[in-house]
Amino acid sequence: MGTVSNVLNRPDIVAPTTRSRVLAAISELGFVPNDAARQLRRGRGRTLGLVVLDVSNPFFTDVAKGVEDTTGAAGMAVIFCNSDGDPNKESAYLDLLEEQRVQGVLITPIDDANTRLVRLRDRGVLVVLLDRRSPRPDLCSVSVDDRLGGELAMRHLIENGHRRIAFVGGPHRLEQVRDRHDGAMRAIAAADLAPEVLRRFDTPGTTVAAGRDAAARILGMPRSTRATAVFCANDLLALGVLQGLTRQRVRVPDDIALVGYDDIDFAAAAAVPLSSVRQPRQRLGQTAATLLLEEANSPDIHRHQQVIFEPELVVRESSQFVRSGG
Repeated sequence: MGTVSNVLNRPDIVAPTTRSRVLAAISELGFVPNDAARQLRRGRGRTLGLVVLDVSNPFFTDVAKGVEDTTGAAGMAVIFCNSDGDPNKESAYLDLLEEQRVQGVLITPIDDANTRLVRLRDRGVLVVLLDRRSPRPDLCSVSVDDRLGGELAMRHLIENGHRRIAFVGGPHRLEQVRDRHDGAMRAIAAADLAPEVLRRFDTPGTTVAAGRDAAARILGMPRSTRATAVFCANDLLALGVLQGLTRQRVRVPDDIALVGYDDIDFAAAAAVPLSSVRQPRQRLGQTAATLLLEEANSPDIHRHQQVIFEPELVVRESSQFVRSGG
């Protein structure tokens, strides 16, 4: 078996005639090397874990493609996990990934102070936060300036004359939701408007169904105080709001303007093309994977980075109607 191992792993030290006989026997027997066992002997496998909040959100699908493109080019495989926003499910997946002896984990964590991730690092598993800023200088992260994104969306609505605006998003424990709301409030303060300009409609999740429910709550308000514009924490919520409004024959943007966040492909293809704050989705995944691979391959010279991309507002038909007043 030692000779076979040398042929597979160090062929240069095996005589050509012996190497040819071993390779012929391998071909005849249909032998497949056990890469898992080989990697376990070395300590870590050629796999990475990717844990996202919601696999049904196309934003995370695009992020995952960026990760896979980068890791595939480096000969690494990715174990894809969906936490569904459930802390227990997230913890179970992290346990599984550690059992699989993955080289590292890319994760959008549910909890800002995730002690489980610290334990992973202490046990030799590399960790990079994805779509989330790192609270620690010794942990790489790749994120988008969501406060700026919220500010861009709100400034756009204010400049179009809206003074009764709804913010739809949740749960509020998610950092991205909080930051987008905080950015919207920052735009209101910069415009010297009262905080009451923005009314928050919390949702249990960032899904189309949650958006439809929020639309019903908005339409249940008296017309005299009802919002004339809605800013949603992501595009799935915005698409749900759009469905809820159009089913009640509320015109977008004539009666209520609408802005989403992420600029997924469905945003431009909606019945009313959706204005949205664009994030570099695939670049997020590519950059996070690159940072993890750099740390894995060159741990002695690797410098931890907190990469923050800037979003941009893409204005489409759902918010282009210009009002003269609230």
